[in-house]
Amino acid sequence: MIKSMTGFGKSTLQLPTKNITIEVKSLNSKNLDLNARLPSQYREKELEMRKTIANVLVRGKVDFSLFIEVTGEENTTKINEDIVQDYITQLQSIHNSGDTLEMMKMAVRMPDALKTVRAEVNEKEFEAIKKGLNEAIEAVESYRLDEGKVLEKDFNTRIKNISNLLNEVIKIDPERIEAVRERLYKAISELKEQVDENRFEQELVYYLEKFDITEEKVRLANHLEYFTTTLNSKDSNGKKLGFITQEIGREINTIGSKSNYASMQQVVVQMKDELEKIKEQLLNIL
Repeated sequence: MIKSMTGFGKSTLQLPTKNITIEVKSLNSKNLDLNARLPSQYREKELEMRKTIANVLVRGKVDFSLFIEVTGEENTTKINEDIVQDYITQLQSIHNSGDTLEMMKMAVRMPDALKTVRAEVNEKEFEAIKKGLNEAIEAVESYRLDEGKVLEKDFNTRIKNISNLLNEVIKIDPERIEAVRERLYKAISELKEQVDENRFEQELVYYLEKFDITEEKVRLANHLEYFTTTLNSKDSNGKKLGFITQEIGREINTIGSKSNYASMQQVVVQMKDELEKIKEQLLNIL
């Protein structure tokens, strides 16, 4: 079972005096990169909410947002009466128009005319927020699992394609060795020199050993099987799958460098193409 690092979850709470919206969005990242946006009054609870998110989402670039819409009689902004009255007095001393309403409009726009009263976090309200946060996280997890199923299907298809291409390499290999042998015989015959047949066979065997890909074929088959086993494990192992693809790539590259045969090199190119597509998708796996 694998999970994508891409996900989105949202929860909306309707409280007596306010509406609260919680959003959690996740994208791919090497580690957990958590960015939180929330009203200042909830800053004291930020670490607790971060821990809740980190315990579940583990990895990814995560954006957490908490939006508050006050709907009832709850206002943290108050008029600073003394300062406003002082502004009005000063304005009237400059221009005594007698229009107190106009003076008041000007005064409330002056610095420090309004003051913000810090509201304490209501514990009952925060319990509701924690419940909403957990709902949003669960939605992200569900999204990640759905994305993971799609990616898992794609990985299985591409690993199967590489396995089929490996079978083609195995079929081509005897033909390749014979072609290399013939090229060497032809090159020797064109020299128009007498050669010791036994010595030639010894040198030929030594030369062909350099092009032998038996070990690479066996190791590549094992890596492909290990990738599938890891893919079907209970945990999402994005990093481990990444290491396995490095080993798969190493064997494919070695086969390509040793092949010295056009037909096999064409198959190797197809294998590399399939592997690159796997690597691209693995960047988004938890």
